[in-house]
Amino acid sequence: MTEYSHLPEDRRVRLERTETVAVKELAPLAAAGAPGVINRPLLAALAGHGLLGQVFRRDGEDFLPTSAIDLCLIREGLARHCTEAETALAVQGLGAYPILRAGRPEVVRTWLPRIAAGEAAAAFALTEPDAGSDVGSLAMRAEPDRGGFRLSGEKAFISNAPDADIYTVFARTTPGAGSRGITAFAVPRDSAGLSGERITLVSPHPIGRLRFDNVFVPGTHLLGELDGGMRVAMRTLDLFRPSVGAFAVGMGQAALDAAVAHAAARPAFGRLLRDFQAVSHQLAEVATRLHAARLLVHDAAAAYDAGSGRTGHLSAMAKLFATETAQFAVDVAIQVHGARALEHGHLLEHLYREVRAPRIYEGATEIQREIIARHLFGTR
Repeated sequence: MTEYSHLPEDRRVRLERTETVAVKELAPLAAAGAPGVINRPLLAALAGHGLLGQVFRRDGEDFLPTSAIDLCLIREGLARHCTEAETALAVQGLGAYPILRAGRPEVVRTWLPRIAAGEAAAAFALTEPDAGSDVGSLAMRAEPDRGGFRLSGEKAFISNAPDADIYTVFARTTPGAGSRGITAFAVPRDSAGLSGERITLVSPHPIGRLRFDNVFVPGTHLLGELDGGMRVAMRTLDLFRPSVGAFAVGMGQAALDAAVAHAAARPAFGRLLRDFQAVSHQLAEVATRLHAARLLVHDAAAAYDAGSGRTGHLSAMAKLFATETAQFAVDVAIQVHGARALEHGHLLEHLYREVRAPRIYEGATEIQREIIARHLFGTR
């Protein structure tokens, strides 16, 4: 594992163990699940094998946030062998992290043990039909009511919706204030007035739409401060963006592994595919880009863990380069394989569907470039 020589041995061992669990235990559970539906046996297995426990660490009765580098290693190891398990773990983390970091003690005590045990599914509900990258244009309203707020509006393209048990929801509490007028709430699925439906996308993971019809949320369920929802969101995304890059690196590595094995065994025109420079040099390019992506991801994660101040541009660089590289890696691997790679059920057909979405969610590629550019020029 020379590509991980910059990591200490304990972290290399953790990555190897994650990959072993993914192959032997999680992949069969993922295969048995239904596309577009939360795979609860898979969530339970992620908890049972200690993977959710690494994301939600315990210190007695308290929960502690994971390190960014450990989250990246888990996501890469899972993605290389079982993208469904990777996505299930990531969505649990994304949905629950705001509760962990910004929730009132009673909300944390109610939900974190169940989420960490794989007994409750969490979701991060930020995007709306007319508000994706432009978060400041969120239209969902949160209006004060006795002891809490009433939420009205719609969310779209929410992972784990409509079947998650708890949602981190972002809504507008101050009209006309842009991103400074948004507040985060923890909203249980069984709240009166909350409904939703599934959306079918190219990627098979569960995703859906939510409708809030005057949903009451008690004041104790605020996450962070009133009008401080963007801080909650950005703290979460700064942690998870490098690990989206790790997810992409894992998929890209799986594609490269498949292409190398195929090129080493497939004869054409009297010799093996690997002996054609047009093939071997493309794979060399993929390997180089993947290693660079991995190092960018780990550097951003290390900066986040070190608490070195503003690291959003590093997270953006990692997500940008890794997701674009993974798309390139899968495309090259399919070209090397030919038509067989597009047969339904082939690993590369699966990766081709999975690899596209990470270039959009948690900030599209274009948004990552904007974050980086603003850092260069010292603007916001």
